[in-house]
Amino acid sequence: MGKVVGVRFKKAGKIYDFDCGAFVLSLGMSVIVETEQHLGFGIVASEPVMQSERKSKRPLKKVFRVASKEDFDQREKNIETEKDAYAFCLECVKKLNLKMSLFSVESTFDTAKLIFFFTADGRIDFRQLVKMLVKKYKKRIEMRQVGIRNHAKICGGIGRCGRVICCSAFIETFQPVSIKMAKDQGLSLNPTKISGQCGRLMCCLTFEDDAYRYLKKKFPKIGQKVKTDAGTGRVIRQNLINSSVLVKTKDNLEIKIPIDEIDYDD
Repeated sequence: MGKVVGVRFKKAGKIYDFDCGAFVLSLGMSVIVETEQHLGFGIVASEPVMQSERKSKRPLKKVFRVASKEDFDQREKNIETEKDAYAFCLECVKKLNLKMSLFSVESTFDTAKLIFFFTADGRIDFRQLVKMLVKKYKKRIEMRQVGIRNHAKICGGIGRCGRVICCSAFIETFQPVSIKMAKDQGLSLNPTKISGQCGRLMCCLTFEDDAYRYLKKKFPKIGQKVKTDAGTGRVIRQNLINSSVLVKTKDNLEIKIPIDEIDYDD
């Protein structure tokens, strides 16, 4: 039985399974694979495993060859074509006064098609734009409207934490993020402080949500009565990171108490 290898086409993009065929592959190798759009240039992102270990039973396309010097040269030419197409498309968008934000262009490896990624508030009539692009490049043209999160993922950037934004660095698929996650973590609900570059709630809230919900089970609830050395009071704040709570007594004193020293008021 053959082996299956995971291949990624974009940084932080989804990993797709391919049949290794007779090739001996390892992490980080560049390969040319068969895709629905002819051939594609990708990077081996997961170690080859036996097909019997694969959960899905869908038929696999094959690794066509290990990337050669000519393939790398072709990839560089594609990058130059993408840059030129991006600049030309921007000029066309301005001429046609289209209310759209073009942010990326991708060429298929065989240069048969150019894909233009953009965001817009509504539907855009880009038929005239496509005609101008076809006339210029003599290729198949695809205009792909995506959401603001995908915009951030493709363009990348630095988050408020000082690191590369998660969606661009490693997130393969977006998960739902809710304001409740921010509340559970005791964060300020100021939109500017809990939103990412895309303007939506930060994806990292989902990573920490399970840990915060687990920790909160050990804590007294907000408003619960507890005993302190200064008298009975009520919990007004939880500090999950420091494993402590802030208690306000009847005398309006605010006392910080570690949770392992809490004496509950029965």
